Amino acid sequence: MRHFRLISVVFNTLIWGLALSGQETPINPISYRVYDMFVLNPAIAGSKDYLFIDGVASFQGKYKSQLITASSRIYKKSQGFYSSPTRKDYTNFGIGGSLFNDVCDTSKSIGFSLGSDYHIRLNKQSTSFLSVGFAVKGIYNRLYPASPDDGSTKPQEKYLPNVDLGAYYYGPAFYAGLSATNILGSDDTLGIPVQRHYFLIAGYKFILSRAQQIAVEPSLIAHSGDTLAKDLKEIFNPAIKIYIQSFCVGTYFHNYDNFSFFFQYNFPALSVGTYFEYPKKTAFYKKELTAELTIGLNVSRLLSRNKNPLHW
Repeated sequence: MRHFRLISVVFNTLIWGLALSGQETPINPISYRVYDMFVLNPAIAGSKDYLFIDGVASFQGKYKSQLITASSRIYKKSQGFYSSPTRKDYTNFGIGGSLFNDVCDTSKSIGFSLGSDYHIRLNKQSTSFLSVGFAVKGIYNRLYPASPDDGSTKPQEKYLPNVDLGAYYYGPAFYAGLSATNILGSDDTLGIPVQRHYFLIAGYKFILSRAQQIAVEPSLIAHSGDTLAKDLKEIFNPAIKIYIQSFCVGTYFHNYDNFSFFFQYNFPALSVGTYFEYPKKTAFYKKELTAELTIGLNVSRLLSRNKNPLHW
């Protein structure tokens, strides 16, 4: 219960931000909000207690986006004995980083982030933690003239440094995080402002069958910026995942005018997944679909301590 009280205190300090609306960076690929939310909250780095690399690529006509993230706990060697060799363990520190490339008709954005966090153990079983973290980042924006009539064919360029902060609680079933990204903000020199953004992420995993390893996980991403939201749909993006052993399927309400569907399969050291989004009111063959592919690798010698797939 004290864990929920702790989250409630932190939540109340930032909930005012949810009255505002903004647009996060990077915008695409969409499915990183489903598969790996380190970009939204640097305190998530290392929460899986092993080195994990995840890549997402998005394809939608002329729009091309790629994102690579990596995060891990920092390892240490534990004291060994004559009859027991030295083994690797992990510390309370995590590190993470990301690279992204987002291209559309009139602009191109390339960015990176590098962060670290500290994980505080909340129980003796080492299944519940609270982490706090930060990340430094840089974003390079290039804006192309919309047409030759603009009087210039030379693109405008801008590099913007920034900082992210976050807190994250995670346990066997429940997780929640609060974060502020792009804290330094930016000017509107290129017509592509980088605003401050505030995120609340939360989810709970309901175990339907331990024997068959089936679980349902509803979750929510709430985000805000420095301008007033016109519609609550611009703030709240719910999702639902259904786990059946190593398989996961679900939907994410990124755009309420579209249907979305994703699935992922986890091998011992490899995960593959896809994400699709298509309009509700337009025939799928009349509008380009959003299709994304994700591949994840566990490249650590020290695999996750907890072998139960239903453990978060």
